Amino acid sequence: MEPGLVNLHSSESGQGPPVVLLHGLFGAGSNLGALARSLRDRYRVFSLDLPNHGRSQWQEDSSLAAMTATLVNWLDASSTPQALFVGHSLGGKLAMQLALTHPQRVKALVVADIAPVTYEPRHDAVFKALDAVAAAQCTSREEAATIMSAHLDESGVVQFLLMSLRAEGDGVYRWRFNLEGIKRNYAAVRLPPGPGNPFTGPAQFVKGGESNYILPEHRAEVLRLFPAAQMKVMPGCGHWLHVEQPSLFNGIVGRFLDAVE
Repeated sequence: MEPGLVNLHSSESGQGPPVVLLHGLFGAGSNLGALARSLRDRYRVFSLDLPNHGRSQWQEDSSLAAMTATLVNWLDASSTPQALFVGHSLGGKLAMQLALTHPQRVKALVVADIAPVTYEPRHDAVFKALDAVAAAQCTSREEAATIMSAHLDESGVVQFLLMSLRAEGDGVYRWRFNLEGIKRNYAAVRLPPGPGNPFTGPAQFVKGGESNYILPEHRAEVLRLFPAAQMKVMPGCGHWLHVEQPSLFNGIVGRFLDAVE
């Protein structure tokens, strides 16, 4: 393994062409569990924990380029020369980075509610909530939820973050993800993927109709980098489109992958 690369935790289910699922910031591979279950009857589905997340090792440099190198290393170790990729949010950016710099590894990709652009900081309240829980050394999830609710208005976000809280041997609940590492690399993952040549293979971008992560002004850059891209809009849902309308999301993804295969 090259210096700086880490081992990724993955779960596998099903048989057929390989599909790799990549979750978003602060998440884990299980976040896309409903999608994995909908695909495993006809695909071999890998659900990965990104570096610094879930059960994967922590990685000092977790820029898009560094995480892509780790992803390529995982593909080699798992004897997967090429796969279909589905990524949500940060996972979508990572899938785009891989397609632009290692196109031979990507048969097709689905990008869920993220564009290949630079984003302004939008997680200040989340970081404050996470830091507050870490400082409080909570001994219950309820205590952690109360602390986070003082910083975050959306109960769904609080519940999502609580999924990454675990009790350790001393009875204190701590974050499973590498909070300090994520904060240190936050500016890097807000940058666009690249550089690289445009990816001319099949690509599907799926936008939450109420989300502001993909905007009309992003369309030109999407098509410049992914000239064969299709765009789907899921009305009535926001950034967490795969959670808010799982049946619709899973259907869109499944039909696209089936058409590629």
